[in-house]
Formats: sequence, structure tokens, C-alpha cells
Amino acid sequence: MAEQKSVDSQQARLAALYDVSAQLGATLDLAELLNLVMDSIIQLTGAERGFLMLMDEVTGELETMAARNVDQETIAGRSMEISRTVVQRAVSTGQPILTDNAQEDARFAGHQSVVGYQLRSIMCAPLRARGRIIGAVYVDNRLFSGVFNKEDLELLTAFTNQAAMAIDNARLFTQTDKALARRVEELTLFQRIDQELNKSLDLNRVLGLVLDWAITLTDADGGSIGLLEMNDEDETVLRLLARTGASEYELRAVSTDHPVLAQVLTEKGSVHTRHVTVEQAVDGTATEAQLAVPIKREGQVMGLITLESQRANNFRQEDIAFVERLADRAAVAIENSRLYEAVQAADKAKSEFISVVTHELRIPMTSIKGYTDLMLGGMVGPLTEQQKEFLSTVKRNLERMSVLIRDLSDINRIESGRMKFEFDNFDLAEALEDVVSSLRESVETRQQELHLAVSADLPQVYADRTRISQVLTNLISNANKYTPDKGAITVRVGLDNHFVRVDVVDTGIGISEEDQARLFTQFFRSDATAVREQTGWGLGLSIVKKLVEAQGGEIVCQSELGKGSTFTFTVPLANYVLQPAN
Repeated sequence: MAEQKSVDSQQARLAALYDVSAQLGATLDLAELLNLVMDSIIQLTGAERGFLMLMDEVTGELETMAARNVDQETIAGRSMEISRTVVQRAVSTGQPILTDNAQEDARFAGHQSVVGYQLRSIMCAPLRARGRIIGAVYVDNRLFSGVFNKEDLELLTAFTNQAAMAIDNARLFTQTDKALARRVEELTLFQRIDQELNKSLDLNRVLGLVLDWAITLTDADGGSIGLLEMNDEDETVLRLLARTGASEYELRAVSTDHPVLAQVLTEKGSVHTRHVTVEQAVDGTATEAQLAVPIKREGQVMGLITLESQRANNFRQEDIAFVERLADRAAVAIENSRLYEAVQAADKAKSEFISVVTHELRIPMTSIKGYTDLMLGGMVGPLTEQQKEFLSTVKRNLERMSVLIRDLSDINRIESGRMKFEFDNFDLAEALEDVVSSLRESVETRQQELHLAVSADLPQVYADRTRISQVLTNLISNANKYTPDKGAITVRVGLDNHFVRVDVVDTGIGISEEDQARLFTQFFRSDATAVREQTGWGLGLSIVKKLVEAQGGEIVCQSELGKGSTFTFTVPLANYVLQPAN
């Protein structure tokens, strides 16, 4: 019976907690909310009185914001006497406190407030919002000991966790109109700034935009922006890349020994200097006020925004905070610009390397092929069968190398935008017949069945016939290579909205899910034995994908290991593509 009574009591407590918690969102008026919180806590715990203290955001001191009694009245005077020791301990440790008789509790019995105010039953819980303690709630009963128990403390803690968020929201809501308006204006401004910064991946333009915004929005007279880099002597310097009123020849490198820069690098924070001397000025020009704000990425300083003013009191705290937030956005934009420049440089270097290599390889290969053909043709006298076999092996490997060079050249031209496409209207079915005719011998050699299923009255497509034939040749050749003898290959061609859809279906070895994820990657070849037995460089499908997409189509693969594959690509219809004027 006692156990059931305890369960009923606990359920009643939880129901009361739910009811009072639901009331927290009823108001954003801070004073009204604080009184509501204290009245609710006294109701939940059966306390004689309660106090709610909030931490001043500037001084960090606790200030009593609400003091209520059991009759839901505001109390003052001698009735405000509480144990500050209990409150301070709860705030400093972040843990709730319960004492059923403070007069005999070793933690508090010796404190003047406990003895002098004759305090007995006390509970105190910190108010925590957004990961920080913003204050505390204190309730007590000065007449009796043992009023509160562990369940009361758990109930108080549960409610204060919810109340803290409501209080923090109300505090934000009740900020001064001026501060709130500035924040809204700043958020709107940052939206514009983000849009401008994200429009460009040009580093100099990004730096110029950041500096212009910083000067304009802080009413500065000038400024500079620079990035840390290594000079010719392998020393780290701040290279000023943008500066008001300076030509690029006047932009200077600032040593890390510079007093202001050294302070920024050490503290990794902003430095506000007044009555700036030439030695203190980052750009070497004396001024009344200088604000140096670091541009940081992952906690490391990567650059510096410096603003100057002829008025010593020009840079206010909100200006500093604004430039710091601007620097955070600048760091992302600068990093993106640097990555883009690095990618562009790598692409250029790769293209140049491939061009040189393919050109240099073709010269000796032409000679090797020529002399091999001459010897096989009997121009230097009769050859033994072993000599013929060796020369045939040389010729086959030359052909493999020729394919590799051709594929590398194709990829290089596509990626660098130098590949020429001769777009025109043509009949895809006719191009398919030509490709199939050229591959018929390979298919018949392996006794495979090759079926064509082409829709009647198929409209013309608009693409480069030679390149589409290259795609078809690659896909059907792959189907031929990876389908066992006496297997089947089917090529289906039909309409798919504004495209012609081509399916190359085989009953071959299939492709695992893991390999399908990397199928169109350059130089990827499966580790499967059946794949490794065939010659290839892993470039064909990569080229096919680039050719299809360059002509406005898409390509996908569906496959099941051991049961075959289907490669599907699309080509735009002639009457759907906006063709260039002649």
C-alpha cells in the first residue's frame, strides 16, 4: 500500500512538472517569466520561499531578479536573507545542492549567513542554458528541517533545466531596441557579404571585398589585408595583398617581429592600438587608432585585417566584434580561393605533363613500329618462328601503348576544354550499325549472340557522330570482353522523353556493388581475376562518361555479380537541343 502511495505521489509530481513546464512558453516578458518560474518552483517543492539569481553578462556577478513566497508575493527586506555560500557553490561546481538541516551540515554550519539567518532546509540548482551557467535558483524553509528530499531535488533540477532556456530566450528578446536593430542589420549585411564572397574564387577579389566591407562598416579611414606566407629566405611574413591608396608595387611584407603582428600571433586575438607610431603601424603609416584583427582557420592565424582611423576613439567594441565575424567569413572564402588556385595549377601542370609525355612517346613508338613491320615483312631476310613470335609480342604491346596514349590525350583534351566536338543531326541507328559491323568478327570469334532492338522511326539526335560511335564501340567491346563464350549481348535503342536512350546489356561476369561505386574513375580496374585476365588501363569508361556528359547526356550502370551488366546512356534529340547559329 505504501509503495502504491509512493508511485501515485511520483506520478502527481511528474504531472505537476509537465503542467508548469508547459506555461514557460506563455510569455517573453522577462520579469513576468521570472516570477512565474519561482512561483512554479515553490508550488512543485513545497518551499516556504524562493529566489532566482541571474549572472550579469558584463561583471559576472549574481543579481537577485525574483524573490517570492508561498503566497506568490514578492518579498524584500529581511525576508531576502539567504545563504550566499550555497548559491556560490552550486554555480561554481555546476551541481545542485540539497541540505535537510544547514545548521548541522558540515559544509555550511559554520557560515555566518546560515547561523545568523537560522537557515535549515535548503535546495539550490544552477540555471544552465546553451552550455553555460546563467544563474541559480534557491529555495528554503527556515522553520523546519528535513522538508526536502532527493526526489524534490531531482524535480527542481528537471524544471530549472527547462526554465533556463526560457529565461535565456526572454533575456535575448528583451535586449535594447538599438542592440537588437544593429544585430538584425548585421545579419542582413552578412547575408549580402556571403553572397558577394561566394560569387568569386579569385583570391585578390575576395581580399579586396573583405577590406572594403571592413572599412565601410566601421567608418575607418583606410586599411590593409594580408596573408601569412614564406618569403625567398624561408621566413614567415605577412604579405599585404590589398591596401587602400597603394599600388601593387607599394604593398609590403611585414616581419613576424613587428610588435602588433607578434602580439596577434601570440594571443590569436584582435589588437586595438591608440596613438599609433610608425613602428606600431602595420602598413608603416602613423595614425590615431589601429585595429588589427586576425583571420583564423581551425584556430591558426592565416592573415590579418588592419584598419586605421584618424580618430582615437573610432573603433567601438561592436565594431571589433563585427570585423572579427567578418574575418571568420573571410577565412572560408580565402581558403576556397586558395584551393581553387591549387586545383587550377595542378590541372594545368597535369595537362602540360600529359601533352609532353604523349608527344615524346609517339616519336620512338613510331620508329619501333616501323622497324618491327619491316622485319615481319621480310625486309631484312627470313626470320625464325621464335623471332616472329617475339616481334609479334612487341607489336601487340605497341598497340596497347598507342591505345593508352590516345586515351590519355582524349582525357586531357576533355578536361582542359580543348576537345573539338563536331555537333550535327544524325541517325543513331545508322551509327550503331557501323559500330556493330566493325565488331562483328570479335563477337563471332567467341560465338556470342549480338541482338539489336532499335525502335522504328527513331528521330535524329544532335551530337558528334564520331564521339558517340566511340562510346558505342567502348561499351560493346567491354561487353564482348567480359561475357563468356556463347553468351549474349543486346543493344536496345528507344525514346526517353527528349533523349534517345541506349542500353548495352550483356550476360557477362557482372560487377560487384563495391566496384560499381568506382567504375567510372580513371585508372580503376577491378581486382577480380576475370577482369585482370583482359588487357586494359582502366581509362575507357572514364572517357565514355566524359564524352556522354560533354554532349548533354548521362550514363549509368546496373549490374549483379555473376549475372551480367547493363550500361545505359542518353543522347539529346535534334529537335530538343538549342543548336548554335551557323
